Amino acid sequence: MAEYVHPEVLVSTDWVAAHLDDPSVRIVESDEDILLYETGHVPGAVKVDWQNELQDQVVRDYVNQQAFGNLIGSKGISNNHTVVFYGDKNNWWACYALWVFKMYGHTDCRVMNGGRQKWIDEDRELNTERPTYAAETYTAVAPNLGIRAFRDEVTAHMKAGRDLIDVRSPAEYSGELTHMADYPQEGALRGGHIPGAANIPWGQAVAADGTFKPAEDLKALYEGRAGLKPDSDVIAYCRIGERSSHTWFVLTYLLGYENVRNYDGSWTEWGNLVGVPIDKDV
Repeated sequence: MAEYVHPEVLVSTDWVAAHLDDPSVRIVESDEDILLYETGHVPGAVKVDWQNELQDQVVRDYVNQQAFGNLIGSKGISNNHTVVFYGDKNNWWACYALWVFKMYGHTDCRVMNGGRQKWIDEDRELNTERPTYAAETYTAVAPNLGIRAFRDEVTAHMKAGRDLIDVRSPAEYSGELTHMADYPQEGALRGGHIPGAANIPWGQAVAADGTFKPAEDLKALYEGRAGLKPDSDVIAYCRIGERSSHTWFVLTYLLGYENVRNYDGSWTEWGNLVGVPIDKDV
């Protein structure tokens, strides 16, 4: 993993296994399937529920600064902990949770390369016991909006001809697929993509075992195919911001791009907006 610009943000399953009892480390499982943790998890891992904990239950937004601090502190995580994220779907929601932690200023965030499935494929231990860490006082900072894009910013970005990366499937990008059968609540009135966006599906950044591809392959993918450069001003989006947080992680930490934002409103917002253009060209 030393080939990446920031190799320190990735840890192997071996590293996690060796640090299960390290009091300076907290392991966080964040899954699309919010019931998966209860069936068995990495020993000592705490659960972060993206749907019911990270998101405000009244406003379509994240919990605020104070609520985030209270939540994370209640799980026994302090500002000084090394937090290692992993989850299902090749770490979609692990990267999403890491992105939210970074937005609220957590310093040492890492991802277990290969995620939950790699841990299972290696026949490593899972247990169903919830850890009982003492609560910590966690101080969240004001949200860093430099890593988050809002719809008006995306509109300005589009009009200026800056780099947009649509990380959805080609069928979603072309408009052929508007409503995904497994996600009826995340549909849109219109199919297609934001004009000018390049389609680089998130899954092209990972190998068959769920680990991230080598740096040279990632450069060929994003720089060779989409024309991105390390100093590019990039906004990534998907349907609700989880797959694009995975791409945000790749561009920001593995390739070292310094100006990447995640548009978490993504197509669920854009495809339903009045007065914004879409494109269906492939």
